[in-house]
Amino acid sequence: MNNLQVNSWVRSLTWAIFAAVLGLAVQVAQASTPPAACPAILNHSFDRLQDEKPQSLCQYAGKVVLVVNTASFCGFTGQYKGLEALNAKYKEQGLVVLGFPSNDFAQEKGSNKDIADFCESTFGVKFPMFTKTQVTGDGAAPLFKQLTAQTGQKPRWNFHKYLIGRDGKVIDQYSSMTGPDSKSLVAAIEKSLKTKP
Repeated sequence: MNNLQVNSWVRSLTWAIFAAVLGLAVQVAQASTPPAACPAILNHSFDRLQDEKPQSLCQYAGKVVLVVNTASFCGFTGQYKGLEALNAKYKEQGLVVLGFPSNDFAQEKGSNKDIADFCESTFGVKFPMFTKTQVTGDGAAPLFKQLTAQTGQKPRWNFHKYLIGRDGKVIDQYSSMTGPDSKSLVAAIEKSLKTKP
């Protein structure tokens, strides 16, 4: 092997090593890059209603989130229809409605399967629903404790609503009397959807 061939071989080897090191550096950088920040208000997991598999609410980071405590046997149960319509209308723009069935007001006695079947067959609910959750008192889920602390208002009845912006900050809370088609709620949702995450 003459000097020219040796020099060519050394250059090739040097480039191969450089490319390998560079590739490794990129992989390390990607591995150490943290995932998109999850706001504290969404940093919780709940079991999905349909199959009781754990779901992280962090998957909704960057979206406008409407949290609602629900019940199957309440005078406001018909709001399921409006909540589903809201979710369907604004889903592509970044809204997600999250339903949390609760027996805190003694109007959700059934099993998680009963609730799932009722919501789907009666109101065609497709927005994310979670297993029965305590929303008031000392045993309330941490999410609802945070919502109560930030708004100064705990759920007083079924279908209480909390609106969370794309930045993870609570925008407002709405009583059960505020329906999903309420002008004030819809206006707040539309305004929130216009902001960038």
